[in-house]
Amino acid sequence: MRSLLRTPEVGSLVRDSSLVWLASGIVGVSFGAIAVAGGLPVWVPVVMSLVVYAGSAQFSAVGILLAGGGPLAAAATGLLLNTRTAAFSLAVADVLGRGRAARLLGAHLVTDETVAFALAQSDPARRRTAFWVSGLGLFAVWNAGVLCGALAGSALGDTGTYGLDAAFPAVLVALVLPALRTDAAVRRSALLGAALALAVTPYVPAGVPVLLALAGLVLHGKGRTA
Repeated sequence: MRSLLRTPEVGSLVRDSSLVWLASGIVGVSFGAIAVAGGLPVWVPVVMSLVVYAGSAQFSAVGILLAGGGPLAAAATGLLLNTRTAAFSLAVADVLGRGRAARLLGAHLVTDETVAFALAQSDPARRRTAFWVSGLGLFAVWNAGVLCGALAGSALGDTGTYGLDAAFPAVLVALVLPALRTDAAVRRSALLGAALALAVTPYVPAGVPVLLALAGLVLHGKGRTA
């Protein structure tokens, strides 16, 4: 892994992924502050971010806990939301490395952002470096943001007034635009997935539309074999 992080490409990848890191840090501050302001101890969001490390799952789990739900319900909801990373892991399986330790750490770093950033690279070697650069940076910034937010507690007030929920979607759109522009099969899959997600959103719990949107991948396979 050290050799990957010493390549001349690292500087440009750090620059390109810095926007993702910034968004992650901001949303991490929001998560930590919301959790502590709602009455949870400081250590809960901090440990959750280190061990679970999944923004949407963490927000959902904390929301259930603060609403009076039990730990099992919170864990089940977070697990459901995070099942999408199984498909993401398959997409980047070739960039994690062959060693058991590297694959275990890489699996922990698989997120929407790291996968999108890695797949945006055309060269396999650059794709692998991009995954590790963005993944390690994102993990560090997210956890630092959560710690700062948790320590700040309720001092930040209503974090929803800052529009922080729009930060990650905007970054993801910027990452996937190149693939949407150049690959017709990707466009067809994205359109079908978006249509399915929008159709079921009023009727299913939050996070489930994202899982159902993966059905759009059936068009990607057909587009490749046609």
